Amino acid sequence: MTDELGAKAPKYHRIADELRRDIRDGVYRPGDRLPAETTLLDRFRSQLPSLSLPTLRQAIALLRAEGLIESRHGVGTFVKENRRLQRRSRSRYGRARSDKKLLTSHLEHEITFAGTGPVPPHIAEAAGLDEGTQMVIRRRTLRDRETRKPEELGASYLPMEYANGTFLEEPSVVPKALFLCMEDLSGKQYAHAQDQWLVRVPTATESDLLDLATGSQVIHVIHVARAHDGALLEVSESVWPADRIVIIDEYPITQEPEPPDVPSDI
Repeated sequence: MTDELGAKAPKYHRIADELRRDIRDGVYRPGDRLPAETTLLDRFRSQLPSLSLPTLRQAIALLRAEGLIESRHGVGTFVKENRRLQRRSRSRYGRARSDKKLLTSHLEHEITFAGTGPVPPHIAEAAGLDEGTQMVIRRRTLRDRETRKPEELGASYLPMEYANGTFLEEPSVVPKALFLCMEDLSGKQYAHAQDQWLVRVPTATESDLLDLATGSQVIHVIHVARAHDGALLEVSESVWPADRIVIIDEYPITQEPEPPDVPSDI
């Protein structure tokens, strides 16, 4: 059994990871019924001999909480027809360094604009830039490959000193993750990132492009990435329909007392 969290991860996490991959890879498709608990126990006990039914049920509960599956009383557990897309921010870079694919390679990318221009005020504020700073801008729409349904609106803002006059000003999909392209062009590595999350009412343009119903909300993230020396390498933003995604953040819990760099308000 392989897993994204390592061999020391709790058993239910490792089982959930494997079932999650099965769903992602189409082994279990939307609407499919998952195997019975006894069948799943037999499957995973070949790799985890001491696996118990409560542990298996913890894994099922985790996938249910993520919106991937649903249980129907007296019938069974099924892959959701309209499951939520998952964003696992902390593992995105490592995975893309390994497979050299786009960060969202499961979606179809359309570059709607590529060129230079002034950054919007909210991007300047997030990155500590002067309002109106010129950057290379790449705007994109991401769609489900099968249904062509729009799933994400996004944009990346790249420093002129690295991206100006390069292929990043062309309205074509890059051959690998954008951050890998920027590392090649800048000679620097992405070392630190900050994400700012906001749930808000969509603009009229966003509602139209994402085909949102009246009263819908969107989740808006602004991602600021810097090199080891603090140099700004990229600011990106993504907008999703709030009812179509789930944000999953897994991290080690500090065991020793330490003061926070910035206290949390909630």
